[in-house]
Amino acid sequence: MRGQTAQQRPGEVPQESPEALYRRVRACRICRDSPAGRPLPIEPNPILAISSTARLVVAGQAPGNLADKTTKPFNDPSGVRLRDWMGIGPEVFYDPTKLAIVPMGFCFPGYDAKGGDLPPRKECRAAWHDEVMRAMPQVELILAIGLYAQAFHIEGGRRSLTETVADWRAILQRGGRYAPVLPLPHPSWRNNAWLKRHPFFEAELVPALRQRVAALV
Repeated sequence: MRGQTAQQRPGEVPQESPEALYRRVRACRICRDSPAGRPLPIEPNPILAISSTARLVVAGQAPGNLADKTTKPFNDPSGVRLRDWMGIGPEVFYDPTKLAIVPMGFCFPGYDAKGGDLPPRKECRAAWHDEVMRAMPQVELILAIGLYAQAFHIEGGRRSLTETVADWRAILQRGGRYAPVLPLPHPSWRNNAWLKRHPFFEAELVPALRQRVAALV
């Protein structure tokens, strides 16, 4: 893990290790104590996984209710589907030395009036995301799940989810804010209809996704 190296110059501040940064993020309570709008309606529980060796990042929206209760991201049927898309099991998915998990909001944001998850908190992205991604320069691929992650990691403006995912080859080729990006829809059951309407995803993108994941983990 990174820390002070033999090449560090006199007076230079040692670069913080991902492990130390992880501990700072886990202690964050900004959405409760200094919120942008209404405070988080529950006790903050930042959930992420970072390391100095992971070459693959899963960048989703925000932890769900079950993830919040267990402090384990994608600990639900959506996670099962995502791991199937990626062609890996839980032992690889939850190994931070191989795979980092950096959602756009680190805490479960609560529910909206219709029972769906609220958007990820804006405080996380402003306070942490650039710092977290800079702490992992070894990353070679980012899986941007959903529009919030895609808007942050893919440079060039916002488009619809369908337009973005359909353009995955060009997006992957031109790179992203911190590393090449592969855009994905959210693996939630709510997207079953989208998956049926767009068979190219499972026919073309998923095989390419599995190939790249296998090469990185």
